[in-house]
Amino acid sequence: MVCATPWIRGWAMNSDSILSIRDLQVSFKTFDGDVRAVNGFNLDIGASETVGLVGESGCGKSVTAKAILGLLPKKAAMVDGQILFRNQELLQLPEKEMLRIRGNDISMIFQEPMTSLNPVMKIGDQIAEALVLHQDLSWTQARKKAIEMLDRVHIPSPEVRVGNYPHSLSGGMRQRAMIAMALSCQPALLLADEPTTALDVTIQAQIMELMLQLQTKLNTAILLITHDLGLIAESAERVLVMYAGRVVEEAMVADLFHDPLHPYTKGLLGSVPVLGAKFKSGSKSLDEIPGVVPSLFNLPDGCAFHPRCPKAMDICRKEMPPQTLFEPDRKVSCWLTTEKGVDHDAA
Repeated sequence: MVCATPWIRGWAMNSDSILSIRDLQVSFKTFDGDVRAVNGFNLDIGASETVGLVGESGCGKSVTAKAILGLLPKKAAMVDGQILFRNQELLQLPEKEMLRIRGNDISMIFQEPMTSLNPVMKIGDQIAEALVLHQDLSWTQARKKAIEMLDRVHIPSPEVRVGNYPHSLSGGMRQRAMIAMALSCQPALLLADEPTTALDVTIQAQIMELMLQLQTKLNTAILLITHDLGLIAESAERVLVMYAGRVVEEAMVADLFHDPLHPYTKGLLGSVPVLGAKFKSGSKSLDEIPGVVPSLFNLPDGCAFHPRCPKAMDICRKEMPPQTLFEPDRKVSCWLTTEKGVDHDAA
């Protein structure tokens, strides 16, 4: 039996959560009008928990992370909803208060360290700067701590690398340096946005193992943003699937991989190569999701996925499906999972 998940204004933060987000809406002003990049995003993360956020490029994953940290451009972005971090409403905090949280209590690993690190500032100085600002250390103490952090992320000769500029490091070293910077103040929450992008599989495995080891030591919660479902299977406990700005499915990782409910989730999993798997008769390629992701400027009526969905019904083209709750950790937004959808399909 399924039931619609209620949305209640004036909600209370889950007592086990370090971060709770309700009805997050993010829109951008453009010359062609306003475009909504995130629509009704809800999330709870507990201490030491790793939650995955997956979906195709442009679905709103990175925008969500930047909204949490208050990094979206103030003049172009309109952010509404509620974001509670340790019972503080982040969207209502002045910038001065956010500066104390950003990089200290909440840190972020950005997609591409080469464009995120300061190219004219030494790696060690970039790490030390955050420590001086947030941990009240002297520059000498902060630089010593920076060497310790580089050593913890397994960068060889950290006492030498601390004086290097970003361009002189390999891609894997830059990524590890960014992880060292993000974890230097021992944050309670780490937003890891495609932390293994453009890295070979060996370096990917090393970086994820390192992040999870440090998570255990520091009791850090992680929001792991990626399009790599294999990475989610290995590293996360719970996962949210986004499409066109909305979460279409949320489940424990094992449940989602074993029994996906939303057609989009099934399509994502079907497009992942599996070693030793046989293709369908006569097929020489992987399964694929037909069509393309819709433009946020011109989203279709009803469910945004219906033009690509092999099981789309008339109701899918007319009405947005409600979020339905199957179990405490299992939610999906699809007419196929509701009694109304079943009746409509039978007709």
